[in-house]
Amino acid sequence: MRITVDGTPHELDIEADMPLLWLLRDELGIHGPKYGCGIAQCGACTVHLDGLAVRSCQITAGEADGAEITTIEGLGTPEALHPVQQAWIEEQVAQCGYCQSGQIMQAASLLVLNPNPTDDEIDAAMSGNLCRCASYPRIRAAIRRAIQAEGA
Repeated sequence: MRITVDGTPHELDIEADMPLLWLLRDELGIHGPKYGCGIAQCGACTVHLDGLAVRSCQITAGEADGAEITTIEGLGTPEALHPVQQAWIEEQVAQCGYCQSGQIMQAASLLVLNPNPTDDEIDAAMSGNLCRCASYPRIRAAIRRAIQAEGA
């Protein structure tokens, strides 16, 4: 299969039914997407597939063949953070941090699809991403901050 991850093309000889999450973590050594539940209910494994947020635990390698995948590692760089990443830092969202890469990837996708969402739209878009530390008010505040940063 052929896949581009964070701008780097890869050609892999793997089983088509391997979850994309395992391809990323085990085959390519990309550890930002986390295993949380394995049934697409928590969002810890969220990545962008051709620009849209997906749960990588439920997408197979075969389904991702030929796709462009972006992980948290490819969203921004330490020198040039994505506006959502910068807002996460400024709002001090992370507590344990386990869910944060998935949260950030979901939020970044939301802002591409809807650059100025209402609080209800933010809550609806983020509802599939669980945070055991209950950082939800700070997550919403960070998304609001990212909207302001992108609009500036």
